[in-house]
Order: sequence, then structure tokens, then C-alpha cells
Amino acid sequence: MSDDINLTEADTVKDDLAEVQGLLAKHRLVEDVARRQESPRHELLESLVHRQHIAELRTLFARLPTVTIALILSALPEEDRLVAWKEVAEERIDNILELLSEDMREDLVGDGHQTSTKVTVNAFELHNGRLRQIILDRPQQLANIKPIWVDLVAPTPRVRDWVGQHFGLELPDPEDLTDLEASARFYIEDNGEIHLHSDFLLDLADESRNVAVAFILHKDILFSVRTEELPVFRLQRLRARTQPGYVTCGTDVLLDLYAADAEYSADALEDVYAELESAGRHVLNTRMTDEEAGIILADIARQEDLNGRIRRNVLDTRRAVSFLTRAKFLSSQQQEDARQIMRDIESLDGHTSFLFGKINFLMDAVVGFININQNQRVSKLTKLSIIFMPINVLAGIGGMSEFSMMTGSVPWPIAYGAFIAGMGVVGWLTYLLLRHNEKREMQRKLVAAGGTSIKRPA
Repeated sequence: MSDDINLTEADTVKDDLAEVQGLLAKHRLVEDVARRQESPRHELLESLVHRQHIAELRTLFARLPTVTIALILSALPEEDRLVAWKEVAEERIDNILELLSEDMREDLVGDGHQTSTKVTVNAFELHNGRLRQIILDRPQQLANIKPIWVDLVAPTPRVRDWVGQHFGLELPDPEDLTDLEASARFYIEDNGEIHLHSDFLLDLADESRNVAVAFILHKDILFSVRTEELPVFRLQRLRARTQPGYVTCGTDVLLDLYAADAEYSADALEDVYAELESAGRHVLNTRMTDEEAGIILADIARQEDLNGRIRRNVLDTRRAVSFLTRAKFLSSQQQEDARQIMRDIESLDGHTSFLFGKINFLMDAVVGFININQNQRVSKLTKLSIIFMPINVLAGIGGMSEFSMMTGSVPWPIAYGAFIAGMGVVGWLTYLLLRHNEKREMQRKLVAAGGTSIKRPA
């Protein structure tokens, strides 16, 4: 927790903490019961239960002070904290995050557990060495501020117009960023505006994707435009607001965003490592059914997709930082920061290449298990066909009219009974012969491999 929170205040939130823990416990209990229900209304019941307790939790957070919510989140276990965090009102998120520790802040925001879909314009100006955030909802608010960073999340055309008219530039539509040619992603206008269009990774629990972001450096002010909130941006805002001297100009903000993007990609790679290690232990240490193999293949495919997105992300960041370095407008300290970002990206590039090799190995291993299972089934069918082949021949002979002629003096129940018994004996002898040949083949392979032969049973 931050020093802003007095530790003695913890005594005043015990009742609220107990209430939150009670709601979360009820939510887990009834959710477990709903999962065990086999009725057709299972999904409906689970949805209703989920909405009931989550609504109560959201209502409780709405009436609690910011400091109290921060203390409650700090006291909860990680799993409960993530559930509770999703019910915090969006407009209170940044203020609560400022009061949490760095590790807890990155855990809540860095993994994308909560993203914003609200249309916002945030302006940031320097105040005593720190960034001060100003949320803008009308043009008149721009008159009395001198920002170094203006951040637009899903802006409407009207919002882009009044922000652009005030600062004398044209802001792009974030929906059109993916339509730009790669050669036009980094360029400098005749009036000195620097334009960069970069991809930033968004790694959520259920999906991962790259989000296009447009940057414009205009008169030492950084403008960023995107379609949705990103963990990298939220974390950078919090760091700049809480750490004096973290940034001094719009170019510093831009470089720090690229550096944070590299860190975020490294964290995502660690998650890929963990998932692949879990899959590797399952593949290499146990036998698996086709159903298990299918589940593991799907998981490996998801990690391959995420690894590919991370690789694309770091390569795009490398191009952007390289462009800034070649543009020759960075200070000596900013040049050193850019070189450090490039070194971090080089290390990530090697990790992604290694992971692609590991992914290919695991996929080949899983496919090999599937092939082994199929070969075993085919082998069993082959043995059955060999065992029944002489029986089928005898059955064909027994169905001929000549058999009735040869056994004309013998009653047909006895004749056909003896014939069926004979077919059974032939099948059993064929089975024993197959087993004998298999044992001989196994002994031959052991001897060829340098092993000791197995004594034949008497």
C-alpha cells in the first residue's frame, strides 16, 4: 500500500471487508452448486446467481470511499481480488490504483482484467514534476491547460474535431488505422508533425489481440488515439502521476509507452512459458487419450497465436523506435533510452523464436500420441482379421452343398456342431501363433538393441 493510506484506517474497514468476503464466499458457494446441477436450466441458474451477488458487490463499492476500497482489495486473496476489481466503477479506477502497491497494480491492470470502453479524452500536464490528469468533456476546458500528452480513447468525430481545431492538427479515425499501408505508418509532415501508427498487445483472459494506436508529436505535445483502453497506457499514466520526474515532455511519454509495451510483452511471454511447461509435463510424463490430446492441442494453438502476436508487437515496436532514432530529434538521454528499448526487444525476439520451436515440438509430440493410439487400434483390427481369416475360409466351405453331401450319414446337429468347434480351435491356434511370433519379434529387437533376450515360456 502507498504511504497515502494511514495504516490505522484499517480498523475502520473491518466490517466492510467482512461483508465483501461474505458476498464473494456466497458467490463461490452457489456457483459451485450451480455447476454440479445437471438440469437443462443449469446455465440460467448460474447466470442469475452470478448477477445477484455481483450486483450486491457493485452496490457496496459504489457507497464506499476510495481508500476503503483500496484497503479491501489489498486484504483479499488474488482470485477474490480479481473478481471484486471488475465491479469497481470505471471513473474510480485510476484513483484506487494510485493507492495500491506497484505489484498489485500491475496484477490488476497489466493482465487486462478490466478494460475501458468509455469514450474519454484525457489531458496530462506537468505539475511539480508529475503528470496531472484532466478529463475533458467539452472544448472550453482546453483553454486553461498546457498539456504534454493528450490521450483519446474511442473518440467520436465531433471530439476529434474540437481537439484538433484547438491544437491545429488533424486527428485520425482510430477505426481506419489498420487500413494504412506499412510504408505510411511512420512519417514526418512538412510542418514538423511526427506520425507513428503502432500495434500494442492486449492480452485478456479469454482472447489476445493487437490494438492499433496512432501517435502524433506536434509542438512538443504527444497525441495518442485508439479504439479502447490498454493496460500499458493505464500503467504509464499511474507511474507518471506518482513518480516525480518520470517524464518531462511528450517525447519522453512516447518512449516510455514503447518501453512499457516491451515489458508487457515480456510478461505475456512468461505466461506462454508457464502454459507450455504445463502442457509439456502432461505430454512427456503420461499416456493420453485422443480427447486429452485434442484439449492440449487447442491450448498449444492458443499459445502459438499469442506468441505470434507478441512477436508482431515487438517487431512493430522495434520499427517505431528505430524510426525515432533515425529522425535525429531525440536528446542524448532519450537516445540512450531508445537503445535500451532496442536491447530489450532483441532479447524478446530470441525468446519468441525459442517458443516457436517448443510449440512445434509439443504439437508434434501430441500428434505422435494420436498416431500411436490410431496405430494401436488398427493393429488390433488387423489381429482380429488374421484370426478370423481361416475361420471365414472354413465357414465358406461349410456353406457349400458338398459339405452336406460329405456328412450325409451324420445328423446335421452333430456335423455342424463339430464343424463350429473345429473353427473355434483353428481360431485359437491362430491367436497363439500370433502371440508367439510377437514375442519372437520382441526378442529379436532386444537382442539387436544390445539387450538380453527373454526366456521363452515353456
